[in-house]
Amino acid sequence: MKLKERIGALRVDTTPLKESRDFRLLFWAGTVFYLGGMVSYVALPYQIYQLTGSNFAVGALGIVELVPLVVFGLYGGALADHVDRRRMLVVTGVAQVVLTAALAVNAFLPDPRVWPIYVLGALLAAAQSLQRPSKEALEPRTVRHDQITAASALSSLGIQVGLLAGPAVGGLLLAYVGIGWCFLVDVVALLVATALFAALRPYPVTDRSNPPSVKGIAEGLTYALRRRDLLGTYVVDIVAMLMAMPTVLFPALAEDVFDKPGLLGLLYSAGTVGSLLATATSGWTGRVHHHGRAVVIAAMGWGAAVALAGVAPSMWLVLVCFTLAGAADMISGIFRSTVWNQTIPDSMRGRLAGIEMLSYSLGPLGGQARAGLVADMWSVRGSIASGGVLCVAGVAATALWLRDFWSYDARTDPHAVLERELRAAQQ
Repeated sequence: MKLKERIGALRVDTTPLKESRDFRLLFWAGTVFYLGGMVSYVALPYQIYQLTGSNFAVGALGIVELVPLVVFGLYGGALADHVDRRRMLVVTGVAQVVLTAALAVNAFLPDPRVWPIYVLGALLAAAQSLQRPSKEALEPRTVRHDQITAASALSSLGIQVGLLAGPAVGGLLLAYVGIGWCFLVDVVALLVATALFAALRPYPVTDRSNPPSVKGIAEGLTYALRRRDLLGTYVVDIVAMLMAMPTVLFPALAEDVFDKPGLLGLLYSAGTVGSLLATATSGWTGRVHHHGRAVVIAAMGWGAAVALAGVAPSMWLVLVCFTLAGAADMISGIFRSTVWNQTIPDSMRGRLAGIEMLSYSLGPLGGQARAGLVADMWSVRGSIASGGVLCVAGVAATALWLRDFWSYDARTDPHAVLERELRAAQQ
């Protein structure tokens, strides 16, 4: 293969965008949604700190959002298996528009109140948790089965664009026009995303025998636990994030360790840059069939890069390490999404999407707590480096424990084969 052809093979596969109108709608809706959401993500903690002067008050917002995340994430997954997923996206989108508009109204008051921020933040977490499983469950139905890996990479690319640009836009708005305008920008973004969701064709459920219930949620959990290939995707991600999630230490790393507080923003964006680079060169992922093996190797790469960041002698090397960590994390995410979307039956897809959302939400929350505790007891560098080493060891141990996950092959896995045959019969 010529060099030009090899380089071309690395480019992200845009076939799903070209072939599927509904995937295009989901892609642009997700990009706009995350762009606006990250503007509010910057504004909310800033506003709380401005009103209270308390770091604990800022952190309390995450505590308030935790219960809605867990409860409504699982219930939203059950709903996604029983109602039209497009309708679910539209209804929860409208709810987020109203709630974010209320945040804007509070911000524009002469004397903004703190308590509405917590109440509205919890309600927004509930609405987002109800919405996300429907979006995750809907995506594989909008593309061909053999294009699921490419679709996962493209969706991640749109999200990363929002994650990278949103905080920059939010920072500029905070500096020049004020907090309220951040929420108004998010309202506009939510209106655009919801309109795009409404333009989708209807997606009625394929099986109405599973009404939302505790029993239905338990069935989803049981299904996930019995399939060791799925269990591997959850456990590897939780272990990686629990052991090596250093974001909470970035302020101390920039100011106390390297005395370069002006580079703090680069620390936050380095991982996103790595994710974008990995996604933009993800054309090769469609030729990989041992997805479990790829997840394990990528997760260990994340841990190794974080460990190196903890001992790197200069801030610039630290930034390089976190860029590599972000790239490895994105590769892991692409293959985890591929396993989920290629093997889970549509009748279970919503409930499993709710479980997936918890798996990649709770790990980082626990990881932040671990990193902060170890840093206070030992040192910032020690916390980062030890977390990376523990991640590598923990992921390796998980691969040894879940050998079915390590040996997973999409070409022969019975669940993947069955879904591929069902999709082919429906076309």
